[in-house]
Amino acid sequence: MQNSYSHSLSNHKQLTQKSVNRCFNGEQHYYSHESTSTKTSMTFSIYLPDEALAGRRCPAILYLSGLTCNADNVTHKGHFQQKCSELGMILIAPDTSPRSSEDSDVPNDERYFVGQGASYYVDATQAPWSDNFNMQSYIVDELYDLLRSEFPIDSIGITGHSMGGHGALLLGFKYPSKFVSVSALSPVCAASESAWGQAAYTEYFGDDKSLWAQADAAQMIEKVGQQYASILVDQGAADNFLAEGQLQTSKLQDACAKAEQPLTLRYQAGHDHSYYFIQTVINDHIEHHWHMAQMS
Repeated sequence: MQNSYSHSLSNHKQLTQKSVNRCFNGEQHYYSHESTSTKTSMTFSIYLPDEALAGRRCPAILYLSGLTCNADNVTHKGHFQQKCSELGMILIAPDTSPRSSEDSDVPNDERYFVGQGASYYVDATQAPWSDNFNMQSYIVDELYDLLRSEFPIDSIGITGHSMGGHGALLLGFKYPSKFVSVSALSPVCAASESAWGQAAYTEYFGDDKSLWAQADAAQMIEKVGQQYASILVDQGAADNFLAEGQLQTSKLQDACAKAEQPLTLRYQAGHDHSYYFIQTVINDHIEHHWHMAQMS
């Protein structure tokens, strides 16, 4: 039964299977597909525990990566597979933006915090970005529906790191009917008030600050109010981006207080912004999403 399920996925018309590897009690898969949202080919990794491979519906976590990353970073360095195997959880890691290829010429910027690899998971309204940079629609509509139709997913929680942490907070509170749980690791908490986000939003939205506000996680949380029983956020206390003011963690605290949204915010002493930090706390986030899924 396990092998037949894997075989049916690899032959599905909407998905092209790029690789599959046995990992703990499950398999690590990579897929690509043609996206109508970004007008490019998009890739994602998905870890399927044996329960899912046998066709049983399992809770899932959608993990959004940060600036300069793609699906490989957390898949190769996050060390999440063993805990997902133990709990019977699916974890999906999409790419962070559309990318140029032989068939598509996607706009880019020489700054690493704007352009390819730095989508901020928003739908751009300004040229040249608006043609391809529709990552909000891609994540919450296109990929979300594709995952639900092609994999045995019961419920979906959302998490992410850095810019992806901002995306998880933003999309989780903007579309609470789609996600049963939210967490974030070292997130950018108020993108419209960080130098990174301001540079990107000037490109993607122009000078319309109302659009900036709709793409700001802290402002979205304050606007919509409590949506979850609890959200979990971990922040490295020795994170240089925190010290530089890019993350704006206090804005998240203020927004959750005003929204009466329960927040567990943990500053982890000695930890920076790297994947060593992610490895340290990722199991707690997987367990957070597992418990929220049991309550849903």
